[in-house]
Amino acid sequence: MPHYSGPLLTRPIAEQLQAARADTGTWSGSLDLGRSSGQAQLDRDRWQWNGQRYPYPTALKDRTIYYWDGEDFAPVSRFSGSLIKLVPTQWGTPTFEIDGIKMLVSAQLSPIDDARRKVELIEPRGKTVLDTCGGLGYFAACCLQSGAARIQSFEKNEDVLWLRTLNPWSPDPDAPDSGGRLQLAHADVSKAIVQIADASVDALLHDPPRFGIAGELYSQTFYDHLARVLRRGGRLFHYTGSPNKLTSGRDVPREVAKRLEKAGFKTQLALDGVLGIRR
Repeated sequence: MPHYSGPLLTRPIAEQLQAARADTGTWSGSLDLGRSSGQAQLDRDRWQWNGQRYPYPTALKDRTIYYWDGEDFAPVSRFSGSLIKLVPTQWGTPTFEIDGIKMLVSAQLSPIDDARRKVELIEPRGKTVLDTCGGLGYFAACCLQSGAARIQSFEKNEDVLWLRTLNPWSPDPDAPDSGGRLQLAHADVSKAIVQIADASVDALLHDPPRFGIAGELYSQTFYDHLARVLRRGGRLFHYTGSPNKLTSGRDVPREVAKRLEKAGFKTQLALDGVLGIRR
């Protein structure tokens, strides 16, 4: 799907435009969630950016990102069984929510910086990387920046893929700076992995939804496939989060580590997940 190139607004940005409208004929700032900065020309009734004129938005909600749908500024959200929404953060790089549950870290550092430190664990430079659950594509973006030779990424949720087309921080597989290195498939990796050849990837990133939503992505069968497609000595990072053992009654990271070891990995707990090396 082609990526959106128009302005993205949040309530604070809209308020800045309204305030500058009264004082000056221009406004300087970012209209792509901090990805770049530019200047908008302000008139009494409209403002102009990149050669196109827009009405001043009104009544924007907090914790919401808006895009121009051709007629008005609409929230970057969809409901098709679940409410999926792109959510602004203090860092610029957005996170996203499914039915109000935040899917990416954003409290202590930006989602892209969090992804970068996890990607560093698998040492992607020059490697073929399997990104099992692509989400907004931050793992893939960091792999591209780190010089990965190829990234094969899967995303099951069509609405998440739509969010990616509106998020300037999500890598575009067709963009020149991707260099053809990113292949993004709309597919369920728990099924697609059976088609991936043995020992055909050098490194693995596995960031599944929580266990209660996608238990198949924590199964011994799936971990056996991860071991099958990864070359010996290849590195894997498996995000688990840190669910409260007292309330859940489970130690998910250690459960994951045990299953990975049974599949053929040497493991250690790392960051908020498990680092594995294929034996």
